[in-house]
Amino acid sequence: MTLCTSWLTRAVTPSSVYLQLFDRESCTYTYLLADPCSKEAVLIDPVIELSDRDATLVKDLGLKLVYVINTHMHADHITGTGRLKRLVPGCKSVISATSGAEADVKLADGDKVKFGALELEVRATPGHTEGCVTYVLHSQRMCFTGDALLIRGCGRTDFQGGSSDTLYDSVHGRIFSLPEDYTVYPAHDYKGQTASTVGEEKRYNPRLTRNKEEFNAIMAGLNLAYPKKIDVALPANKVCGLHNIPEEVAAMLGDAK
Repeated sequence: MTLCTSWLTRAVTPSSVYLQLFDRESCTYTYLLADPCSKEAVLIDPVIELSDRDATLVKDLGLKLVYVINTHMHADHITGTGRLKRLVPGCKSVISATSGAEADVKLADGDKVKFGALELEVRATPGHTEGCVTYVLHSQRMCFTGDALLIRGCGRTDFQGGSSDTLYDSVHGRIFSLPEDYTVYPAHDYKGQTASTVGEEKRYNPRLTRNKEEFNAIMAGLNLAYPKKIDVALPANKVCGLHNIPEEVAAMLGDAK
């Protein structure tokens, strides 16, 4: 069996396959999860430039990719969803119905994404964007929080319908309500951290351990730069979960057409 070398964390147990992969440019984590018995797999938050890596890994491991999933409509990179649908025929694109993006499957709070004997619970966690969701794999005590909750941080709230009030309530009500030993896997990290736990973030997250008024003040004072790829990423991500990409978006995607 040939393995790609760009995974950071790899675990294979009798009940699951889990790989954490990384994009150095956008500091995005992509997650490959699979049921080892049925070989059915899902990818969470792929990056278009690394679609070949992901498709090769799925093939090398003998997996059947059934769903390519996003936690939200990203602004800092173009999702690999559309390209993976062409590289791995038969897989379906998935995103929340409130994201504003097109996909084969649109999810709502409380839905389940099933692959083999495993299933992800969909928890709406808006605030970074209106359409953010967290995927919870209860059987493995994992949660994939997108940009809603990062390791010792959280996503910005100043565009795409973001709201500091809403994000605070989402994290405290939908993520911090999980058992404290659940592992937190974010969509990004810029300091080399790969994972945390619900308990750690409840105790040590410098933003979300504050009260809501203090949190709102912190978020209002971030003064972050405009995302470099947002003008390309957003229009592409609105449609690239589908096969038929408009010409102007296909031009942005280059060889992904």
